[in-house]
Amino acid sequence: MIPRIDIDIDKSDSENFEYRVTYESEPLFDDSGFSSVMHCLVAAIEGLSPDVVAVEVAYGGFVSGTYPLAVVAMNHEQVAAHAVNTAMAIREALNGG
Repeated sequence: MIPRIDIDIDKSDSENFEYRVTYESEPLFDDSGFSSVMHCLVAAIEGLSPDVVAVEVAYGGFVSGTYPLAVVAMNHEQVAAHAVNTAMAIREALNGG
């Protein structure tokens, strides 16, 4: 099982972040009110079932990668930073550089 973690700016509070975990487009769980992308990522992986071996991480609608769960757990700061940097780079490319 490889669920997707979608992280974005909280729609009801633009100073915070929210996440949604899905598997094959079916919602599993979500939460909001986090102070950073990293905190969303940590909360999302804490809620996963033991049969999850990897996760696909997306921020702002852009997938930054698929990672083994152990890698995310040990390197959540780097994975979160990569997600933010990937989204920023794609947005910049879409806007003409």
